Amino acid sequence: MVGFDTAFAPVLAWAEKAPRSVAIAAPGLPDLYYDEFAADITDVGASLRSLGVQRNDVVGIVLPNGPEAATAFLGVAAAATAAPLNPGYREPEFEFYMTDLGMKAVIVPAGEYGPAVTVAEAHGIDVIRLERITSAGAGSFRLLGATDALDDPARPDDVALILHTSGTTSLPKMVPLTHRNLAASARNIAATLQLTSTDRCLNVMPLFHIHGLMAAVLASMSVGAAVICTPGFLATEFFGWVGQCRPTWYTAVPTMHQAILERAGDAAEVISETPLRFVRSSSSSLAPQLMASLEETFGVPVVEAYGMTEAAHQMASNPLPPEERKPGSVGRSAGPEVAIMDDAGNLLPTGVEGEIVIRGDNVFAGYAANSEANAVAFDNGWFRTGDLGRLDPEGYLFISGRLKEIINRGGETISPREIDEALLDHPAVSAALAFAVPDRRLGEQVAAAVVIEPGASVNERDLRNFASVRIAPFKVPRRIVFLDEIPKGPTGKLRRIGLADRLGLDELEGKQEELPATPPSSAVELLLADLWSDVLGVEEIAVHDRFLDVGGDSMLAMRLLARVRDTLDLDFTVIDFFDHATIAGQAVLVEDRLLAVGNG
Repeated sequence: MVGFDTAFAPVLAWAEKAPRSVAIAAPGLPDLYYDEFAADITDVGASLRSLGVQRNDVVGIVLPNGPEAATAFLGVAAAATAAPLNPGYREPEFEFYMTDLGMKAVIVPAGEYGPAVTVAEAHGIDVIRLERITSAGAGSFRLLGATDALDDPARPDDVALILHTSGTTSLPKMVPLTHRNLAASARNIAATLQLTSTDRCLNVMPLFHIHGLMAAVLASMSVGAAVICTPGFLATEFFGWVGQCRPTWYTAVPTMHQAILERAGDAAEVISETPLRFVRSSSSSLAPQLMASLEETFGVPVVEAYGMTEAAHQMASNPLPPEERKPGSVGRSAGPEVAIMDDAGNLLPTGVEGEIVIRGDNVFAGYAANSEANAVAFDNGWFRTGDLGRLDPEGYLFISGRLKEIINRGGETISPREIDEALLDHPAVSAALAFAVPDRRLGEQVAAAVVIEPGASVNERDLRNFASVRIAPFKVPRRIVFLDEIPKGPTGKLRRIGLADRLGLDELEGKQEELPATPPSSAVELLLADLWSDVLGVEEIAVHDRFLDVGGDSMLAMRLLARVRDTLDLDFTVIDFFDHATIAGQAVLVEDRLLAVGNG
């Protein structure tokens, strides 16, 4: 393995050692080789210099998932500080993240004029447009308006990547990760997975998320392996990509694994012909039953890992065979030191539950511009993760709960304060508190408790619609509870953790009415069933089946909405969709809308 203290150094080394080995691939596109990839990284640095970007300037990356996002991340990090953002954010979210990060510039696709551009221009942030070079390999692009300039490569202690996280509280904080942090984490992951230059990772994770950036992209680059960059997770396309691109492994969150399993029955031939060595899972707890089903389906070991942004992703991992993997455990230390600490800062012995703490080369030095948070987060050189757990005699870590308020919705971490603020903008709301509620598919879902101003009137649907234009769809509360007063803890502090229990929402989740498996019958139901089947890859769907219960997720929901718009020329919001989450419900919605159009 090549060992360097910058994230991009291994790419340059492999460009000399094996110039015509594949660095980046993508379905339907020609491969990009390491010598070309190294040249692209250098070109990005020179282009940014010509556009006025210097080392440690923060450059936002707002790109759809795919090979350009991977190249842009490493190219920007090699010259400045990369700040990938979810392109699905709303304008207020871009406003917060861009200004909080103090961005110098933001990279967007050529022809993009969405909310990211609007916010950037309003704040004097340079907008740099990226144009893909169609005649070159996957991920090659040019930055429009750039000229020749001398590159000034980043140094090991420069900040390579900065992301926001909730950390151990509910307020988003900036996590600066240096090149040393990223390089150490990439080596740790590659060593855990025994990666070599012959491996090919199929990346379905978003490349604004630490999981995809580190486990898929940089871990592969550290050993001269290839990354296959997809447009994002599409369960209906997954096995087609596997058959076409022949990966040796993939990494995903549990909800993605579940959706893949639900389509595996029709892909036996592809599975048998694909040279997978293992499957990796991280960012959310993997149920032992799901792990067993994955191993039975693919005939390879499943490796569960435990990571967080502050550790540049990986902290612990189950090892590959012949070493023992323990279902229900996130494995042993896989890079940093892992220990258990009590409230007083004492390290606890084996088997005793406490807060999980870490330290090591991949662990960040502290939150940016937040001394108060750092004073709480660090204790005698150990970083407090906010998670509760214990170590068994063999050093395997078992997570039992958490102290932090962050909501983990299927691996997508959400800051509840963002949701509070979106709801509090409504003139009828006097108090709001977002919190996690159990969800059997996603692990956790977003809920909120609100108090209404005296004399005001507003309903749950109105509030969800109001929030949906301020925060991304996956953050919009699925449940809003109206209260006279938000419950407080014994010290009078508002407490998100355990609020679902105190309000009985965990019980309500399990009390949905059981309805018969009625097949679609009306013309609209039959049409919707065809669209559902096409998007989900499921042949038989009953009219009362809920979208999430038959393999759907928020990304597939957006795809289904697009299909409904194209087919029926009717436009529905995400809130419309989730308020009518069955074919029967959506058929009524469609029929009402068609009737209104006809009467208009």
